[in-house]
Amino acid sequence: MPFIQINVLEGRSSEQKERMIREVTDLASDVLEAPTENVRVMINEMAPEHWGIAGESVKKRNQTKNER
Repeated sequence: MPFIQINVLEGRSSEQKERMIREVTDLASDVLEAPTENVRVMINEMAPEHWGIAGESVKKRNQTKNER
């Protein structure tokens, strides 16, 4: 049973998340030759202050970018 976890920053719409689940499920089913009923997808949403790039949070990076 494929179990796929996807980490994203908060802010995607419900429609975008539904599409992601559907399309990832279809792709995994096709590639792994697994019934779609057996594919599980979990989307983990994280706040920008909980995700770091190059030593600083995404929240801080976005604030710095907006100040330019």
